[in-house]
Amino acid sequence: MGKSWMLMSLVAGTLALSACASHEVKAPATAANVSSEQALTPPQQQAIEQAKADTGGGNVAIDESILQLCPNVKPPHFAFDSSKVQTRFEDTMTGLADCMEHGALQGKRVLLIGRADPRGTEDYNLALGGRRAGSVEAALQSLGVSSAQLDTSSRGALDATGTNQAGWAKDRRVDIKLEQHSS
Repeated sequence: MGKSWMLMSLVAGTLALSACASHEVKAPATAANVSSEQALTPPQQQAIEQAKADTGGGNVAIDESILQLCPNVKPPHFAFDSSKVQTRFEDTMTGLADCMEHGALQGKRVLLIGRADPRGTEDYNLALGGRRAGSVEAALQSLGVSSAQLDTSSRGALDATGTNQAGWAKDRRVDIKLEQHSS
C-alpha cells in the first residue's frame, strides 16, 4: 500500500505540474510586442475597429516622410477597381504605433487630419473629420502611443475632390503627417 500511495502521489504531482505549465502568463499586448501571431487585447481591437469604421473602411493616408522613417508601416490600399482594403488596418496602426514608441518616430509628433466628402454641411463635415481623427488617435493611444505625440485636426470637406462614389470614398480618410516644428 505504501508503494501505491507513493506512485499515486507522483502521478498527481506530475499532473499538477503539467497543468501549471499550460497556464503560462503572457504579457499584455503592446505596440512593441504585437505581431501578426499575437492577438490584440479587446480594448485595442475595439479602438482599431472603431477607427477603421470611422475612416470609411480604414482609409488613412500616411505621409511619405513617415513611410521613409518607418519602413515597416504599410498603409492600407485598395485593389484596382475595388473598394476592399488589401492590407489590414490593424497592421498599419500597430506598425505606426511601434515606430512611434520604439523606432524613428520616437519622441516625434504626428498630426492626424480628418477629412470628409462634400455631401454634408460645412459644420457637419468639420465635426465628422474631427471624429475620424479622434478615432485614429484613440486607436494609437490604445497601442501605447502617448497623447503628447498626437495632434488632431479636421479639414472636413475643404480639400475634397470626389464627384462620385469612388471619389467620395477617397475623400473620407485621415491623413497622418509628421508635424513640422517651427523655431
